[in-house]
Amino acid sequence: MSKFPNFAASFINLYCLKLLFLPTTMNTKVWNRDFTLLTISNFLMCCAYYSLISTIPVYISKELHANSGMVGLVLACYVIAAILIRPFCGFGLDKFGRKTIFLASLLIYALIFNAYLLATSLLIMVFIRFAHGLTWGLTTTSNSTMAGDVIPENKRGEGFGFFGVSTTAGMALGPLVGTFIFHQGGYSAMFIAGCLISLVSLGLAAAIRYPKYYKLRTSLEFKWTGLLEYRTIIPSVNVLIIMLTYGGLISFVALYGHEIGIKNPSGFFFIYAIGIISSRFTSGKSLDRNGPRRIIVVCLSLLIIGFPMLAFLQNQTGFYLAAVILGFGNGVVFPTFQTMTNNMVPAERRGAASSTLFIAVDIGMGLGMILVGLISQYFSMTTAFLVCSGICVAGLLLFLFLTLNHYLTHQVNGTIVSMD
Repeated sequence: MSKFPNFAASFINLYCLKLLFLPTTMNTKVWNRDFTLLTISNFLMCCAYYSLISTIPVYISKELHANSGMVGLVLACYVIAAILIRPFCGFGLDKFGRKTIFLASLLIYALIFNAYLLATSLLIMVFIRFAHGLTWGLTTTSNSTMAGDVIPENKRGEGFGFFGVSTTAGMALGPLVGTFIFHQGGYSAMFIAGCLISLVSLGLAAAIRYPKYYKLRTSLEFKWTGLLEYRTIIPSVNVLIIMLTYGGLISFVALYGHEIGIKNPSGFFFIYAIGIISSRFTSGKSLDRNGPRRIIVVCLSLLIIGFPMLAFLQNQTGFYLAAVILGFGNGVVFPTFQTMTNNMVPAERRGAASSTLFIAVDIGMGLGMILVGLISQYFSMTTAFLVCSGICVAGLLLFLFLTLNHYLTHQVNGTIVSMD
């Protein structure tokens, strides 16, 4: 018998072992092993989260007999919990590493889906939503920090763009999955399915090689002032301003669609998601080649145009065309700022940088919901969207005259010493 097949098999085995133990940071490809696992894991986690978006408000209202005000309060507990936990998560990621915090929080996140089955009162639901929000804050901060670790430094724009696509895909498909399961098996099946999807996400996350840090692990001490990364505060504030418009848009655009006579306003989100995904596939390499200036100017300009289009073209064509433009504009903003903040800190401060950025996003979205709601209540939805356009102008001016120079001044190269 020829020895060639044995030789070939040995060569293949050695190559597979090389891939298994080769440090991720040596890989110059965006779609390296760890990034692929992390991206799919993130997609499934987001899919589980967004599967409740369209159904949990109805559950709270009908099953727990809550009025609209109480529904809003219960839902807000999720965001409040995520904001509260993010700074401590960032410190923990930088002090103790990524693996334990990420996997433990993702496991608890999965199991809490089953706790919804025990929600027989509003008080219990508030507790469950708060606990779930804590794990959401931990997992999203952890996996975004991990993304900064496993994406090659010179391709972070492209990498974070793809990573963001997994979140957007989860946002687009999650409600469809949740609604389908609900119609097939009711609320119980929907909650159990969320748990199972999250456990698959956990299995993929467990296969990732996690970084070890020797530089500051022993010297990094808990300080309140160290929970946020001061170098990334300016770009984070810039994101906060822009997210005011995003929070208002996703909360009120369906209601606005009904007001202007759109038969299926929920289609806005599907087309919006297509715009986001399209922008992220086309802009990442441009960001890595040319830096953030051009891409942010283009995208914020699209937002400045898109909101008036939504306000004044009150027909089906204008409604869905605005969805594409706003989706393309919003699709690149967050990954670009995420890339910038990761480029501004060394590896051992990426956790704090990620938590700072996400806190700004959460606050911006929450305040945007309140702001647009108040403007539409006392004036009109048209006025609210025009104000959103003006806010985007302010965000663009802040970027050009402050944030961009701050970013160029504080760029650093962070490296990972070794991998598990």
